[in-house]
Amino acid sequence: MMKQTEIYQKYFKEGRLVTIPKKEKAKLQLFAYFQEALAEQGQTFTEKEINDFFHRYYDDTAILRRYLVDYGFLKRDSYGRTYTIGERNG
Repeated sequence: MMKQTEIYQKYFKEGRLVTIPKKEKAKLQLFAYFQEALAEQGQTFTEKEINDFFHRYYDDTAILRRYLVDYGFLKRDSYGRTYTIGERNG
């Protein structure tokens, strides 16, 4: 598994995500990277807070938000208002 610094060097340029990897293993590593960075800021977030977080890294915040929910790195309440850190961890 890639270390955080390797993920950052491979997929980021000047602090921004260049591309979402196509390979499943690389996606999981990237999503775990984001999950860890989010967890440093808390456990529960509004959609706006999630979007603000992702916008620092990538313009399409919705795709990153959806990926992290779909892969279990984030959980969303049934109303789509509250997000919590998922149990998946890499």
